Amino acid sequence: MNADEFWGIIESVHGESRGDMERKCELLKKKLMQLKEQDLRDFIRHFSEADAKAYSWPLWGAAYVMHGGCSDDSFSDFRAMLISRGRKEYEAALTDPDSLAGMDFKDEDICFEGYQYVMDDVAEEKLGEVLEREATLPDQPHGKKWDEDAVYELYPRLSARYFLGDDTGKPKKSWWKFWA
Repeated sequence: MNADEFWGIIESVHGESRGDMERKCELLKKKLMQLKEQDLRDFIRHFSEADAKAYSWPLWGAAYVMHGGCSDDSFSDFRAMLISRGRKEYEAALTDPDSLAGMDFKDEDICFEGYQYVMDDVAEEKLGEVLEREATLPDQPHGKKWDEDAVYELYPRLSARYFLGDDTGKPKKSWWKFWA
């Protein structure tokens, strides 16, 4: 399986699911269960490479702004969600993380946990083993590290979409939209 075939599966699942993350997981599992052993191994390798490429401070900053904070586990979930949206959005976000402000996300899906585990479940079921993905990540994210106090200024479009300013001038998470 080459990279185009990998992204073809990702994009097919994204389209069929209409972006619903739970449905995406179900559809991805079905597609992966149909793959031959080597193609499954290749799919996991391509996913791991895309995940490692997205392991950057700029993307982590974008996830931090969008999610109102972002732990290392949440950032792993964010990267998997981003990959799940397909090559075009993934590459756009790598080039300009603030461009994520123009993409349609359900707030609860920003750091959706589970998509990256589908391939583990399939590998264990089909191959009797879980293939290591985390080993492909570098020790530290690449790019320039940001400061929590200034991260909102680095992503003006994301900050405008996901945050409201308060009377101190500091942005705060606009949680009101969850309860309205």
